[in-house]
Amino acid sequence: MNDRSENAAVRGFAEDRMAAEAARNEAEQFRRFAEEAREVRDHHREALETIRQERERLRETAETARIASEDARIAAETARTASEEARVATEAARHAVVDAVRATADAMNASLEQMHAVEEMRRTLREIRDLNKLDSN
Repeated sequence: MNDRSENAAVRGFAEDRMAAEAARNEAEQFRRFAEEAREVRDHHREALETIRQERERLRETAETARIASEDARIAAETARTASEEARVATEAARHAVVDAVRATADAMNASLEQMHAVEEMRRTLREIRDLNKLDSN
């Protein structure tokens, strides 16, 4: 009977050892799964951070583009205003030229009238001289 008890004890011990080995193997497998899960989580965290940084860069780029667009709009408005002012100045200069041409034409007409008057006075003077010559003869 002793052999049987011993065999039963040895079998019980062997079964306990096998159960303990199976539990260790299962625990090791769970540890590996947990490590893989941590690695996946860390990878996802890094990917999310990369996406966040890219989103921030895109936001900054969009803001830079908006500022450049606003600067371009202001420059276009300034150019439009300058163009309008140049148009007004050109129109004023055109009117000034027209007025100067009219003034010159008026001055020339006045000079022409004065020349006619001087010529008329010379004729009259010649006629008077001719009459005086005839009277003295």
